[in-house]
Amino acid sequence: MPENQDNNLQKLLSMALDRSVKGRETLARTIGQLFSEEERVLSELERALMTDILGKLISDVEQLVRQALSEELSLTKTVPHELILMLANDDIEVARPILMNSNILQDQDLVDIIKSRTHQHQLSIALRNELSSDVSDALVNTGKKDVIKTLLENKNASISELTLEYLADQSRRIDDFQEPLVNREDLPAHLAERMYWWVSAALRSHILKNFPVDIQEVDNKIQSGIHKLVDQDRVLPKPHAPATKLAQKLKQNNLLTVDSLVQALRQGEVELFESMFCEMSGFRPGGLRKALYETKGEGIAILCLAMDIPKQTFATIFLLSRKGNPSGHKTDPRDLSRAMLIYDKVSKDDAQLITDSWRMDPKYQDAISEVDAASANKKSVSGAKAS
Repeated sequence: MPENQDNNLQKLLSMALDRSVKGRETLARTIGQLFSEEERVLSELERALMTDILGKLISDVEQLVRQALSEELSLTKTVPHELILMLANDDIEVARPILMNSNILQDQDLVDIIKSRTHQHQLSIALRNELSSDVSDALVNTGKKDVIKTLLENKNASISELTLEYLADQSRRIDDFQEPLVNREDLPAHLAERMYWWVSAALRSHILKNFPVDIQEVDNKIQSGIHKLVDQDRVLPKPHAPATKLAQKLKQNNLLTVDSLVQALRQGEVELFESMFCEMSGFRPGGLRKALYETKGEGIAILCLAMDIPKQTFATIFLLSRKGNPSGHKTDPRDLSRAMLIYDKVSKDDAQLITDSWRMDPKYQDAISEVDAASANKKSVSGAKAS
């Protein structure tokens, strides 16, 4: 055994015999410094001995010492994996430097820590200089808004397109996701288009400046789709049906109002309600029923908003119409909350743009989740109509 190596081992063993608090702390610091001295080539025996000693010491020394040791070793590439893993699972004050900086931690280590340790451990991992898509998915799966927002703000985090699509959809109800999403260089253009209608004016401007979003092309796709889709939604209402005739008569006599619409629902006259709504909105029966019953409230929220129906009246129409749902499906209590949120967030002008597309092609109600129809701004739509 070389003399220097023998002296080092003798020194470490001698220090290990000092069982005082100060002696243990000195030993921990000394070993940490030995590991972090990259110019020093440690033998396998030295590394094994120091790892064993530190593993036994870590739980005994003061937190401040463990914290200093963690900071010392967080940027070191030669520290044994098991030692780094031990520090990464320590209290967050100790673990933070390791979680944020150590390249010795493997993806599975990080995923396990995300699943088993604290909220602060998760936030620290979200700040790492490099993150794989697997680790990013684990962070998203925590469901914690601040963790996900921190991840989205991390430009060095790799996030799969599938996960970005999920988060883009979530940004409809979680405002905190919107800005970091549209500021990501890896956000696909079609997701930026999808988000265009529900973000703020400032973020819309950012999307138009930074993504290859061709508003006119989106509008053209909507128009071309109109001529390709032929289904039951295009069937016109039966002109001689009693409910249709009554709704038309009410309209002719200027008696077709929002109040009369609600009154029909209160009396359980669902067919009359639908006919009256068709007359008021210009929708075909099939398209109207999709908006009423086949979405989770988004469709009826957009229609009522476009028709300038007051928010409280919209809530009444939503609840009463769901009771008359011909499919018999029960209404999820969360649907009203989602619908009310859309009613608050979508502008009347955007709601009218969406309903204009739906009137031409009821099939585009399926795009409430795709939101392509809303990507056309007012200028492009008016220009297309003028031409």
